[in-house]
Amino acid sequence: MTLTLAPVCDARAPIARVNPVAKLAAAFAVSVTALVAADWLTPLLLLAALVAVLPFTGIRPAELARRLRWLWSAAAAVVLVNAVFAAEQTGRILIDYGPLEISTGALLGGIAIGLRVCVAATAGVLAFATTDPTDLADALTQQLRAPARFTIGALAALRLLPLLAAEWRQITSARRARGLEGGRNPVRRARLFASTMFALLVGAIRRAGRLAAAMDARGFDSGIPRTHAREQRMRPGDWVVLAGALLVCAAVVAVSVAYGVFEV
Repeated sequence: MTLTLAPVCDARAPIARVNPVAKLAAAFAVSVTALVAADWLTPLLLLAALVAVLPFTGIRPAELARRLRWLWSAAAAVVLVNAVFAAEQTGRILIDYGPLEISTGALLGGIAIGLRVCVAATAGVLAFATTDPTDLADALTQQLRAPARFTIGALAALRLLPLLAAEWRQITSARRARGLEGGRNPVRRARLFASTMFALLVGAIRRAGRLAAAMDARGFDSGIPRTHAREQRMRPGDWVVLAGALLVCAAVVAVSVAYGVFEV
C-alpha cells in the first residue's frame, strides 16, 4: 500500500478551499463532542452529518472507505470486545451460550464507543485528506502563531512518511528474495516483523539526523523572523464552516437531550 500525504480531493471542492486551521478546528469540535457524549445517539447523528458533508469535500467514497477501513475495523472490534466483556449485562439478554452472554445494554454501550471512534476517525481523515501539508504548516504559523522551528520540523517529518512506506516495501521485498518469509508460522512472522521494524527505525534515525543537519545548514534555526511565500487567511467562508460545525454539534446534543438519551 502506498502512503501519500497529498490531498486526495478535488482542489475545486468547497471544503478543499477552506483554511486548514478552520478545518482542524471543526474536526476537533466534532470529535470532542462525540468523545464527551456517552450515549449512542450523539455520535450516530454526528456521523450522519459527516456523511452529508462528504459531497462537498471532493473525496470519492471509495477512496474514503479505503482510508478508513482499518479504523472502522478497529471500531467494530471495540464494539465486540465491550459487548462481550462488559462489567454488567443489563437489559434483555440477546445471546446466552455457555460463558458467552450479551445483553442489549452491553451491546448499546459497545456501539456507543464504536461510533465515537468512527466519528473521530472520519472527521480527522476528512480534514487531513482535503489539506495540503504545506498549506497546513503555513496556516499553523500564520493563524495560530506556532513556532516555525516546530512547524517546519513537523512538516519535514510528514514528508518523510511516504519514504518510510517505500523503504518498508524494499526491505520486505529484499528479504523475500533471499527466502526470508514467515509463512504460516506466527512466531517466525512476529520475529521477521520485529527485525524489519528495527531496520526501518535505524534507517529513519539516520535520515532524520541528516535532514536536521541540512535544515540547520540552510538557516532554519537561525532565529530570524521568517516571511511566507504563500499567505493563509481566515476568510468569511472559513468562519462559516467553523460556525456551522459548532452549530451542528450543539444541535446534535440538543436532539439527544430532547430524546432523553444524552449522557456524559
